[in-house]
Amino acid sequence: MSEKAVQDFYEGKYAVCYGCGRLNPQGLQIKSYWEGDEVVCHFRPRPYHTAVPGYTYGGLLASLVDCHATGTAAAAMYRQENRSMDSEPPFRFVTGSLNVRFEAPTPIDSTLMLRAWVNEVDGRKVKVAVSVSADGKITVRAEVTVFQIPEGMDIFE
Repeated sequence: MSEKAVQDFYEGKYAVCYGCGRLNPQGLQIKSYWEGDEVVCHFRPRPYHTAVPGYTYGGLLASLVDCHATGTAAAAMYRQENRSMDSEPPFRFVTGSLNVRFEAPTPIDSTLMLRAWVNEVDGRKVKVAVSVSADGKITVRAEVTVFQIPEGMDIFE
């Protein structure tokens, strides 16, 4: 794994996201790293992420998938263009669709492993597959379509 997470390269205005923003003290602050041809994230749910006793809230799982997928798309675009992740212009993505399938209950007392890989790049659109596993068992599978924020478009104004 690289020393810095994908999200560590996000400049200030992109670093406030609830799921992956390092500048959001109340957020999840996930960290995604290259591991071979996949991007991996480990996350430990907290007791307040409970759906029913002993299991993780599905909305949290969808949030983890969402942010891990956008980070994976960004990392993949830099890799595809053989660019450093701190080079300009930045690759940043927003979610167009999120298809999450809950395959088994996800224990709350486990460190979750998210694995993502890019299935397709079509211009500014990237399709990412994500799995979530707990204790070696896949509990969630997802397909996420993300779109690159166009250079010069300030979605924050």
